Amino acid sequence: MEHLDEAIKDRARSTEVGLFAPLTIRDLNFRNRIAVSPMCEYSSQDGFAQDWHLVHLGSRAVGGAALVMTEATAVEARGRISPADLGIWKDEQIEKLAQIAAFIKKQGAVPGIQIAHAGRKASCRVPWEGGAAIAVAEGGWQTVAPSSLPFRKGDPIPKELDAAEIHQIVEAFAAATRRALAAGFEVVEVHAAHGYLLHEFYSPLSNRRTDESGGSFENRIRLTLEVAQTVRGVLPDQLPLFVRISCTDWKENGWALDDSVQLAERLHGVGVDLIDCSSGGLVPDAKIAIGPAYQAPFAERIRKDVDILTGAVGLITDPDQADRIIRSGQADLVLLARQMLRDPYWPLHAAHALKVTFEPPVQYLRAFPEVE
Repeated sequence: MEHLDEAIKDRARSTEVGLFAPLTIRDLNFRNRIAVSPMCEYSSQDGFAQDWHLVHLGSRAVGGAALVMTEATAVEARGRISPADLGIWKDEQIEKLAQIAAFIKKQGAVPGIQIAHAGRKASCRVPWEGGAAIAVAEGGWQTVAPSSLPFRKGDPIPKELDAAEIHQIVEAFAAATRRALAAGFEVVEVHAAHGYLLHEFYSPLSNRRTDESGGSFENRIRLTLEVAQTVRGVLPDQLPLFVRISCTDWKENGWALDDSVQLAERLHGVGVDLIDCSSGGLVPDAKIAIGPAYQAPFAERIRKDVDILTGAVGLITDPDQADRIIRSGQADLVLLARQMLRDPYWPLHAAHALKVTFEPPVQYLRAFPEVE
């Protein structure tokens, strides 16, 4: 415990630290503790970012967030949730992403990218078209998973990956990371949550394999650790690596918080800097106890039990609520999703509510007379 206490002090994780305190991870400085959580926009063409993404993400950087993350960005075409998902599986996709990352950074925020593979939850219609699985005959594609178990009854059955294909996916994450660096992103987050491929491997509800990638806890977490270790090997030492996990499946006999603590320990051991603590998404009938900041206790538990930074996400909407999460030691970072859709300038408004001096861009000063 003494070692943990000292680590907490050394990494500016004191309970005196508030929402607008700066944060340093490795050599990267964040101007506050507010991040824009990855949110799918379903507005890409063949994986290519569009002007929509530039304006959407850029406005949140203008609005004062410290970290602006892209949506789940597919490491291969079959890893997209929908045909309209963002991708980073080919070099041609770098150019527009680089424009976005440069604009975010110019506004004083850190550009981040979440790299992902949707696994058995791929090949779906966009939400405003119902979100149902698209059969191959209707323009979809063959999905893949640790085991041939569909997400929902009646969905197309995914192909069980063999060992060679698993290795190819690890390499796809590595290649995506190299492209992310070429585009100028400074934080890479591996998406290992919400029922997508890496989560499918570590949860016993979706992984029925009997080889080295299934069965025991150690075998089921193998792919997530290998991806994290591989991505860490591509990233320069000065840049941080985040991993988003689902801390519980909210389902009996599924993945649980105690498992997440153990996984976080292993991820820390391969060089992961922050665990982004979400939950659910693996099965459609999970009973989720939703409420304000309902996932923050997961971040708190992992932060206390493992010498690693954590991020809290999920129904964080109010400045006082977000500030308490940081000051109470539940998390080191808050990630806002829907609230950032409602209000791209939430950090500026939060600073005013908390009576903290935080200047907007000079172009907007006349709208914020309290900082003049």
